[in-house]
Amino acid sequence: MKKRILITDDSSKWVLYHKDAVRQIFKDDVEIETASSAKEGLEKITSSIDCPYNFILTDMQMEPDFLPLYAGEWFIKQIKFFKEYKNSKIIIISAAGNIKRIAENYGVEYIPKYRCNNLEEYCNKLLNNE
Repeated sequence: MKKRILITDDSSKWVLYHKDAVRQIFKDDVEIETASSAKEGLEKITSSIDCPYNFILTDMQMEPDFLPLYAGEWFIKQIKFFKEYKNSKIIIISAAGNIKRIAENYGVEYIPKYRCNNLEEYCNKLLNNE
């Protein structure tokens, strides 16, 4: 069965970058959907409740509607409400300086954007403990 992945980022360049990295890892064994905001990501999550994503990659700094939380942090909190997503791996991919703390708070993985040029980093986060 193909892996289902949701990439949530407001930068179209980063979305393309993440799609390319994910395709290099999973080849043809992947179905990728994208969202350009935390709100759109939540819509995708709820509309896919019967067939949850295996992986959700999210940026932190998107729309400013959720201050003092980052939009991505709000998005993670929403995902955690759904029991259907308890086995989905969530990975923060962001330039935010405090993503390690946020990842630890919510029990998710993270990759700083400055390390995204390392495909091995993606492989480790996506494939380990799958």
